[in-house]
Amino acid sequence: MNVLITGASTGIGRQLASDYAVAGHRVWGSSRSGQAPDHVEALSFDVTSIEQIESACQSLDSIDLLILNAGGCEYIDDPVNFDAALFKRVIDTNLIGAANCLQVLLPKVACGGRVVFVSSSASFMPLPRAEAYGASKAGLQYLADTLRVDLAAHSIHVSVVNPGFVETPLTDKNTFDMPFRIPVERASREIIAGIDKGRMHIKTPWGFTTALQWLGALPRFLQHQLALRVRSNT
Repeated sequence: MNVLITGASTGIGRQLASDYAVAGHRVWGSSRSGQAPDHVEALSFDVTSIEQIESACQSLDSIDLLILNAGGCEYIDDPVNFDAALFKRVIDTNLIGAANCLQVLLPKVACGGRVVFVSSSASFMPLPRAEAYGASKAGLQYLADTLRVDLAAHSIHVSVVNPGFVETPLTDKNTFDMPFRIPVERASREIIAGIDKGRMHIKTPWGFTTALQWLGALPRFLQHQLALRVRSNT
C-alpha cells in the first residue's frame, strides 16, 4: 500500500509513518523540515503553499492512503485584545493547509483508497483559549464529513480522527492538566486499527474522547457552564 502522511516529522504523524513503514508499506512523510523516520521517503513542503506541495509531489505514484495530519496549536490568552494574526496562522495551517493538500493530492488517490483527516476532540465542545485551534479542527471535521458524502460516488473513503491528549512535542507545551494523556505509540495503534476497519470516525483514547463527544451533545447553556468551570481551573 502507498501511504502519504503530512506532518510526519514529529508526534502522531511521525509515529504513524514509522508504524506503516515497519509493516512493509511504502510511505511518504512530509514536513517543512524534510525530516522523516527511518524507511520513510521524506518530502519537504509547507502545507500553506500549494506551489511547494505541487513541486514536492509531482512525481508521486498512486496513493492508497492519504493522512492529512499536519497542524499546529496556538492559544488566545487575551480574548479582549483578539489576535487576528494568530487566528489566521492556525486556520491557514490546520484547515486551509488540508484544502491545499486536497487540491494537489486527491487526484492521486486511487479508486477504493482512503483519505484520513486528523482533527481533535477539541472540536466536540467549546474549550477555554481554543478559539483558533478549536475552530480550525471543527472546520476540518465538517470538511471530512461532507467530503465523505461527495467522494462516495468515486469510491474514495473518508475517515476523521479525533485524538484526545497524546504525548507529543505539541502537548508537551501545555501548562494545564491533560487527563488520560496516552503515549503516541498507543494512539498510532488505535488510529491504524480504526483505518483498517474502515471506520468513518476514529477516537483515541476511546473513553475520554467519547465522554467529550457526549458533553458536546448537551444543551449549549450546560456546555457554557462546564467551559466556565474549566476556565476557572486553568
